[in-house]
Amino acid sequence: MTLKQENGFGSSFRFNDRPTSDVVVRLRTPEGRDEWLYCHSSILVKKSKYFADRLSDTWPTCQILDARSCVEVYCQESDFDYNITLLRLLYAVSDSLISESWHGVRNTLGILRVAVELGCPQIVSSSVEYLEAVPWEEAEEEEILQTIPSIGPTTNPILARLQPVDQGVIWRIFTSAIRFATSSPPPSLRDLKSSAQEQLEYMLAEDDDAPLLTSCDELKVEVRECMKRLSLRFSDLLESLLKDLETTVFDGEKFVLLQSYLSDLSWACQISAKLELMRDLVNFWLEVSDMIVKLIDSTSSKVETLEIKMKVIEVATKVLEAVGYGNVVLPTAKRLHMVKLWLPFARITKPLIDTASSEDSSKVKIDSEVWQTLESAFISMILALPSGDQAEILTKWLENQHIQYPDLTEAFEVWCYRSKVARKRLTPFGASFV
Repeated sequence: MTLKQENGFGSSFRFNDRPTSDVVVRLRTPEGRDEWLYCHSSILVKKSKYFADRLSDTWPTCQILDARSCVEVYCQESDFDYNITLLRLLYAVSDSLISESWHGVRNTLGILRVAVELGCPQIVSSSVEYLEAVPWEEAEEEEILQTIPSIGPTTNPILARLQPVDQGVIWRIFTSAIRFATSSPPPSLRDLKSSAQEQLEYMLAEDDDAPLLTSCDELKVEVRECMKRLSLRFSDLLESLLKDLETTVFDGEKFVLLQSYLSDLSWACQISAKLELMRDLVNFWLEVSDMIVKLIDSTSSKVETLEIKMKVIEVATKVLEAVGYGNVVLPTAKRLHMVKLWLPFARITKPLIDTASSEDSSKVKIDSEVWQTLESAFISMILALPSGDQAEILTKWLENQHIQYPDLTEAFEVWCYRSKVARKRLTPFGASFV
């Protein structure tokens, strides 16, 4: 890299060119690394305040070989190479600084630190412009956040993309995202829709940082409306599939759509749980449960249908969990109906899915935690029913060939204990027994 000498003779200077240099920059580290670099005072003074001060008439200098002035620069070992690069950049033509000279974010950050220390405003400005314009990887972003704030206001443009935005902007992007996430876009946009759903969960998550949006009436109204539209589309699809059970075939567009709706409902349960809106989805699932079971029972057990059953289990688990643990309170009759409907469905479905999973795990598989959660939900719901209803359910369980799942042993033990001590415990209350 060259720079024409500004003395009117048109000669050029080159970095570390000993014959033409008039100053030595002695670069040293605490570890003892020591290197002499041959430079030109006219360039150093013009482009660096540090060198301008030390090469001025008022700064004491030491004379070394060939009567050249010597300027010592002390730096950490990690910044040694960056200092050499900066000295090279002082010789670069100004127009080439932004695009060709930086070679990545980490390299630019190192040069920027040195440029600030040595007072090189042109290089500081160019490096800031570069860092502001290029993409960052996550590790680089963390390094930027560790480096930039200590440098001062000249680096503010770099942090502009990381600045928090006002709640109005967040609300608008949330609204757009929730509407898209609960819509039915073409299959080509499925990945984008999944990404929107993931980010909505992240926006509402309470982790080490506060959620981007906190639950409020306006937020809940928007979410409820979106969930309502999703539920209506799912209900309409069920009705259309049930119109002619004899010709219902789970393939093509309807299969993809049904599976997509079930995935959306599973995700909707997670969002609704965060916002304490599960009641709407629980009531909706209760309304369509009979249709779902009837539809699935009328189909074959081929892999595609098992995938639908798997999605149904995922949604049913989240709904029954909300009821079983009291997050959504339903009348006894509705709770009893849900247990009687979904308990046999789970008994029959689990062996089918387990068998298919062992044969081809890439297509049909449910995490064991889902089955465990569903089992716990059944136990909680059963124990909250009148003892007579509990007895009826437990009798069928003990007589069934699928007794291994769900394992209602805990509910059976509690029922036995309660039944045995019932008279003694309730007599003080004046209860009458038949």
